[in-house]
Amino acid sequence: MPNPTIAAGYPRGLTEFAVSQGANRAALLVRAGLSEEELAHQDNRVSLARYLALFEAAAELTRVPAISLEYGKAVRMQEISIVGLIGEACESVLDVPVQINRYASLIVDEERSGEPAILMRGSTRDGGRWIEGPSAMFADHPVIAETEMARLVWNTRVSFANDPAFQAMRYPIQVHLKRKPPAYAADYERIFGAPVVFESDWNAMQIDPAFALLKQQPVNRYVFAVLSERADALLKAFEENRTTRGRVERTLMTMLHTGESSMDVVAEKLGQSRQTLYRNLKDEGVTYEQVLDELRRKLALDFLAGKKVSVNETAYLVGFSDPASFSRAFKRWTGVSPREVRTARAAE
Repeated sequence: MPNPTIAAGYPRGLTEFAVSQGANRAALLVRAGLSEEELAHQDNRVSLARYLALFEAAAELTRVPAISLEYGKAVRMQEISIVGLIGEACESVLDVPVQINRYASLIVDEERSGEPAILMRGSTRDGGRWIEGPSAMFADHPVIAETEMARLVWNTRVSFANDPAFQAMRYPIQVHLKRKPPAYAADYERIFGAPVVFESDWNAMQIDPAFALLKQQPVNRYVFAVLSERADALLKAFEENRTTRGRVERTLMTMLHTGESSMDVVAEKLGQSRQTLYRNLKDEGVTYEQVLDELRRKLALDFLAGKKVSVNETAYLVGFSDPASFSRAFKRWTGVSPREVRTARAAE
C-alpha cells in the first residue's frame, strides 16, 4: 500500500515506554512527527513511517540502542491492542494466531496484495516446529519484527508463568531473523533466552512440539464474544474507510471548515485526476456530490447534538459560508430547521 498505517496503540505504547526510560515526551513526538491527538485512542491509525521514526528517536533519547527489544519485552499486546485481548481470551494457544490473523487489519494495513497481513503461522522445518512471522512488514522493517517477536516470547512467558508443562520446556528453542546483526546484537540472546541466527531466510522461532498442547487460563466466553463483536465493528469501519468514499470523507473532514470542498482539490490531495476520482466513486455507486452532502449532514447532526456549537458555528464547520444556505440544506436533510434541533438538544 502507498501509505501503510499501524494502529495508534503501538506508537502510543512505545512513547510511554520510552518516557519511562527517560525520554522527553514532547521531543519524541516532534522527532517522529506525531501528535497527542493521533495517539489519544489506540484504534486510531498512524503512518508506519512515523512509527519507524519513533523507534529511532526513542533509541537516541533513551540511549538504549535495543529499545525495540526492551519495548517488546516490557509491554504486552493486551495493553496496546484489542487484538491482544482477544488472543488472551482464546481457549488454546492454537487459536491465538487464528484470531490475530483474522483481525490483522486492525493492527497493520501494510500488505501490498490488498489482502490482510498474515502476522503469525505455524510451520515445520528440519523436523522442528516453528512460529513464523511471514508478513512483508516484518521482512521490510527489522525493528518491528524483533519487537513483535520479543513481545510474543514475553507475552507467553507471563501467561504461562505458573504452568508446569510450559516451565518444563525450552521456549523458544532458537530464533531466526532476516536482519543483519545490529550494534546491539549481544542483547538478543538476553531478551529471547535462546540462540539467535541473523541473516536467515525467514523471521521465525522454533518451539517445543508440546507447546501446541497448552491451554490458556479460562476466560469467560461472554468476554470473548464482547471483544470479538467490538473488533468486528472496528474491522468493518476500517474496511469502509479504505474505500474511495472513505478516503474522500477523511480528506473533506480536514477541509470543510476552510470553505473549500471542490472535487478538483480533493482529487489532487488523493493523487488522482478528477476523472479517475469520478470513476472510482461511480464504481462504488455514489457521486462526489452525494458523498459531500451526506458527510455535511452527518457532521451537522453530530455538532448540534454536542450542544456546544451554535447553528452559525455549525454552518461554518461543515463548509457553508451563509447560515441561510445551511438552514435550507439542513431542512432538506431532516425536515426540521437546525435551530429546532439545537433548541431540543438544549432542553434535554
